[in-house]
Amino acid sequence: MSRKTTRLEDIARLAGVSIATASRALNDNPAVNDRTKQLIWKLAKEHDYPFRRHMPAGPIGAQGTIALVTPRPQGREGRLSDPFFLELLAGVGEAARERGCDLLMSHISPANYEELSAALNTSRADGVIFLGQSSLHSAFNRLVDADHRFVVWGAELPEQDYCSIGSDNISGGRRATLHLARLGRERIVFLGDLDPPEAMQRHRGYLDAMGQAGLSVDAELIVPAHFEVESAEASVDALIRRGVAFDGVVAASDQIALGAVRALLHAGIDVPGQVSVIGFDNVPFSRYSRPALSTIAQDTMKAGRLMVSKLLDHGGATAGRSERVPTELIVRETCGG
Repeated sequence: MSRKTTRLEDIARLAGVSIATASRALNDNPAVNDRTKQLIWKLAKEHDYPFRRHMPAGPIGAQGTIALVTPRPQGREGRLSDPFFLELLAGVGEAARERGCDLLMSHISPANYEELSAALNTSRADGVIFLGQSSLHSAFNRLVDADHRFVVWGAELPEQDYCSIGSDNISGGRRATLHLARLGRERIVFLGDLDPPEAMQRHRGYLDAMGQAGLSVDAELIVPAHFEVESAEASVDALIRRGVAFDGVVAASDQIALGAVRALLHAGIDVPGQVSVIGFDNVPFSRYSRPALSTIAQDTMKAGRLMVSKLLDHGGATAGRSERVPTELIVRETCGG
């Protein structure tokens, strides 16, 4: 048969079902069992039946479909190969699989309210998980007034109306800094951008810990670095060249921490003998680097389950029920204790 001559009646006859059943199957109607649906979709494809407009958001038989959208981030390029992004994606993916749902990765990278709204309202998915907050806090607050079918991975911010799931960044930053202080480190660098909400909160935890430990905060020790190894390495290189004294580094991410370690070792500075370094994320490479990187772990599996649950069970409508995932200190070789 050719596309011009293939009719719904032909597909029904080939499948041995009624026209009504064939139509329901092509529209993924739950009244038709999965085996019949799969047969009819297979026949439609083989005989070039113009069925694409009927296609559901995901493969036949899924309990639902979740769209993943990554807003244009602050402080990094937003590559899909970002190690922490992949860990978070795995957490969401496992949770979706447990619920019998498919994931739909969007090509959209929204940077304002209009683009967020388009990502939400033009999707055939049951809901959207936005992996990142960027500078869109106000836009998300506005968006929740129009549609609750979304959840955001990110920080919990003042006057927040939408549901967000994220790590306890303040506690994590505090714990990392206090650990270095207990090791006797006094000149502790905070390395990372302060604009992204999560890094901003990690910096706040750093400041809290410095005060708690009775250590003074030197403006020279607050060092900007993007969420990239090369950016962090360059920032620490510059710090060393300027002759700034420091004996510890709290980094806003593991990639930033690894860049710091590279710069220190290249300058002949012993890690952790002279300078202790601790990261944030606990991505896989952190345990395999040499020296192995101490870090603050984020529970991406739990985060994924929470985001999927909020979206499917409540439609994202639990605006007052944002939740923080606990962090854990992982001590390895770069701290020396």
